Amino acid sequence: MKLDTPRDSIEKVKNKISERNCIPHEIPGASKLGIGITGPTNLLIEEEFQTMDCVEEVIRVTKPYKLVSREMKNEDTIIEINNLKIGGKQLSIIAGPCSVESRQQLFDIAGELKELGIKFLRAGAYKPRSSPYSFQGLKEKGIEFLLDVKKEFNMMIVTEAKDTKSLPLISEVADIIQIGARNMQNFSLLEEVGQLKNIVLLKRGLAATIEELLMSAEYILSQGNFNVILCERGIRTFETMTRNTLDLNAIPIIKKQSHLPIIVDPSHGIGIWDKVHPMAMAAIACGADGLMIEVHNHPDKALSDGYQSLTPKNFKILLEKIEQLAPIVDRKIASYASVG
Repeated sequence: MKLDTPRDSIEKVKNKISERNCIPHEIPGASKLGIGITGPTNLLIEEEFQTMDCVEEVIRVTKPYKLVSREMKNEDTIIEINNLKIGGKQLSIIAGPCSVESRQQLFDIAGELKELGIKFLRAGAYKPRSSPYSFQGLKEKGIEFLLDVKKEFNMMIVTEAKDTKSLPLISEVADIIQIGARNMQNFSLLEEVGQLKNIVLLKRGLAATIEELLMSAEYILSQGNFNVILCERGIRTFETMTRNTLDLNAIPIIKKQSHLPIIVDPSHGIGIWDKVHPMAMAAIACGADGLMIEVHNHPDKALSDGYQSLTPKNFKILLEKIEQLAPIVDRKIASYASVG
């Protein structure tokens, strides 16, 4: 449908969809308004909609993931937050420690990242860990510290929702709610964040296929939240010399299959701090819309993931390299020009 289609005509189409026990989803684009349809769409007859004056085209989506597919929306989705864009020409950089360890630790790191022009601070208050004896995060106290640093430095917060129980508290502080790799197929949690307005960062599971990642994103979009960012963070393979195998193949494949933005987490992808630089550069060259990098003032003392964390000094060097690479791949890393 055209973008200037009258509201009563849009509602007429949506009502017809609902009458056939399907669910309509409005998907505004740059030049067209799409009405995505989920439910028993095999029972719909295309001609019923093609004959409506306000409908320009009817496309039957063949992918199992409907709302996230290029067939549903051809142009890239660009997520806007506080005058910043995630997707499009601009590269987004998310940085910070794996976990909130103390108020002082968080403020120290946030202060240094702020000086480098970083707008998105990542840090986990709730940390689902493989071992029940590992540091599990400061939980509610960690959320309190994140709120304090948000107010002090005016940074946007990216933090993980461990489960539906902690989600309400996290959603009050987080500008971007992270769904971790272990929760990629926690469908109850996906449905809950799908009903929120927060931006969602969905990480690929430890052994998930690309299609499974897109199907998990579909859960979120199907509930009405289209503000989803995908994240490639490495998958488990037979290789033991690295923490994971960073699947850079996924970037161009997902770009072809889906309109959603995708960033890369090379810190988890390789798990070795001095190898993060080349993998981050490779991710940008492959077409990633941004990076998520673990940064810690004292990696040797970190309570989690210290071995894969960059110091602020090494992180600054990486930003300088990305500034040089960005124009080559027709991107820009605006707001970080002061790092040189």
